Amino acid sequence: SLFAGGKRFRPALLLAAGETFGARREKLLSAAAAIEMIHAYSLIHDDLPAMDDDELRRGRATCHRKFGEATAILAGDALQTLAFQTIAEDENLTADVRVKLISELARAAGTPAGMVAGQQLDLDGEGRKISLENLEFIHRNKTGALILFAARAGAIAAEADKLQLEAVSGYAANLGLLFQITDDLLDVTQTTETLGKTAGKDSAAEKATYPAFYGVADTRKLAEKTCVDALDALEKVDGGDTRLLKDLADFILRREK
Repeated sequence: SLFAGGKRFRPALLLAAGETFGARREKLLSAAAAIEMIHAYSLIHDDLPAMDDDELRRGRATCHRKFGEATAILAGDALQTLAFQTIAEDENLTADVRVKLISELARAAGTPAGMVAGQQLDLDGEGRKISLENLEFIHRNKTGALILFAARAGAIAAEADKLQLEAVSGYAANLGLLFQITDDLLDVTQTTETLGKTAGKDSAAEKATYPAFYGVADTRKLAEKTCVDALDALEKVDGGDTRLLKDLADFILRREK
């Protein structure tokens, strides 16, 4: 599951943020690997019958379909713990930076405001009407929290100053929301073959999505506005070349899978 392809967007964002503020590549690799491990574990568990019950991921049979549910659960658990070990043992980082990264990753991946919290609220919302405010909270946590961590982790590893960290955090908070808005769009506009996962799953599960609230056309407009908001936040970055970060925002806005 970890090596089964995919966009590797979160590690790419972490590397881009770190290099924006002058970090050497070797200071970024462990955190980049760790965030992909957390993401992969979340997908393994997300696909389980008890959650989204999906049979296809990244164009291949999901982990539980190929190896069984018990092995899939354990594989996810192993990736989660390995992520923290990978950062903890990275001697390219100071002890203070390692502790900071581990703390932030735990918060982003967990609860009460993180990936696990967002996933639980997403499950709770199936078949129910929820407010737009609650939908945004789900997206900012289920998807956005790890994306926010990726950008912050790169800046932290680069030992960026407080204002730089705040600016890149504002960018990433909007980028995380943009990612999920476009994900909602792709679920209703693309095919299973293009996506590499089952299309139309959100509608079938009666999940609240932005297209369900606004329709496809207005959701596209919302995506464009959210992208602008992310780019505007980068204007506050002082002392770094933000071109890579801008390119990533444009990539997310225009992606087709």
